[in-house]
Amino acid sequence: MSKSEISTPTAVKKPWYREYAEALFVAAILALIIRTFVVQAFKIPSGSMEDTLLIGDHLLVNKFLYGVQVPFVDGRYLTIRHPERGDVIVFEFPEDEGKNFFQRRDFIKRIVGLPGDTVEVLDKKVLVNGEPYQIPQEIHKENNIVAPGFGPRDFMPAIEVPEGHYFVMGDNRDRSYDSRFWGFVEESKIKGLAFIKYWSWDSQASWLKKIRWNRLGRPIE
Repeated sequence: MSKSEISTPTAVKKPWYREYAEALFVAAILALIIRTFVVQAFKIPSGSMEDTLLIGDHLLVNKFLYGVQVPFVDGRYLTIRHPERGDVIVFEFPEDEGKNFFQRRDFIKRIVGLPGDTVEVLDKKVLVNGEPYQIPQEIHKENNIVAPGFGPRDFMPAIEVPEGHYFVMGDNRDRSYDSRFWGFVEESKIKGLAFIKYWSWDSQASWLKKIRWNRLGRPIE
């Protein structure tokens, strides 16, 4: 056979709809991997973290800083650091334990007590290990004092944070349902660190003021 008689097979072009479907499939897989292990978007539905986070703020959560969580596998892997006091975290609400997947809620609060710390609330003031703990972000919108015996909002006896757990509070201290009421957050329930506000929408404002431009791209402190 002469050289001129040798033919090379020609590539068969895929139909456009198949190429489109494959591209969508790859994009969906990448998005799922990023959402599961790297970063996830959340929206703020309540005012418990005002004025740090407002209703309608959209934020991104770093999911690998505290270690990668593999679905259906216990433990964390490739941990960069553990949660620290002052971190704003997203976590699975402890009281939703045992509910089906669609009934579980995500909460966002700030870490106040670390494992081994003693946390106490006296007349609205927070004490950690016997020392006052006050941060610039905290606010109080209620003038009244809830007396001891009528709820833990303003008076809570000293409690020790168990190993592997965290005590969290909302920055809007008088209007936050947090560890004072339902206890501690297990480290395995923490989804990640909230680190930036990428969008903010005020549904109550006029159309020209609905976008809170001054909050876009701002780090969460």
